Amino acid sequence: MDNNNETHDPSEVTTNTRPKFGQRYLKDENEVYSQNAWDNVLWTTEQESQANAVIAQNSADILTDDVKGLYDTAAAKYWDHFYAQHQDKFFKDRTWLQTEFPELFNENGRIKLFRLRCRKYDCSYSSLFYECSRKSPDYDPLRCHAFVFDVTATDAILPFPKNSIDVIVMVFVLSAVSPEKFTSVMVNLVSYMKPGGIFLFRDYGRGDMVQLRFKKGKCLGENFYLRSDGTRVYFFKQEELRQLFLGCGLEEVENILDHRLIVNRKKELKMYRVWIQCKYKKPLR
Repeated sequence: MDNNNETHDPSEVTTNTRPKFGQRYLKDENEVYSQNAWDNVLWTTEQESQANAVIAQNSADILTDDVKGLYDTAAAKYWDHFYAQHQDKFFKDRTWLQTEFPELFNENGRIKLFRLRCRKYDCSYSSLFYECSRKSPDYDPLRCHAFVFDVTATDAILPFPKNSIDVIVMVFVLSAVSPEKFTSVMVNLVSYMKPGGIFLFRDYGRGDMVQLRFKKGKCLGENFYLRSDGTRVYFFKQEELRQLFLGCGLEEVENILDHRLIVNRKKELKMYRVWIQCKYKKPLR
């Protein structure tokens, strides 16, 4: 979800470290521009202080309730406009899914997967994104079903029964929802999971580069911002996600901060990204 400076872009519990991805670790600062990205690059105390200062500044002025209500009510319209401009070319294929979420690649048989507003094969908040999905040459109606679904509409009728889904995948979706609706959204989604099913989640973390780029006058609430294209984005903390998932009756498998340093070697720019990745399981009992 780029818009100039605003980027749209299991048996053991892991809470503080990130699992293997690229195994590319920066051990010598002099080598920082030798690669395009580095894993597990933690911030210094000074960097954390600077980030907190920037967030305090860009969230000093909160938009009025009338403005908040306007963009909440018209959320689907702004996403339709976004996809009308970008079609299906904006979001890249998520090639990291197999590494980070091996649960999606079950060798023991077929799984029933519910994927929300991802690159392909999913349900979407936007009717135009739905059309893009169905027009894809990879779309196979015998294996998947794309449909429009307002995730905040807890009374919506979905094309499958409750307690029937093996895996729910929610990647950079919840951050587009008003925070006061997080609980109702999650409770509703969890009701469709089978006992033993797993919820795979990835989204923006507090302090991400995107949050630090917002200017004053764009803040809708704590860690919640309005982009210039009318879409919205929230930046999560680990503990609030933990409480959200546990409050829905799920068991924690993984809740980690993914600190990534992205490097533009040509311009010698450093971009610090912060994402949160979670896996939560529905109890068998």
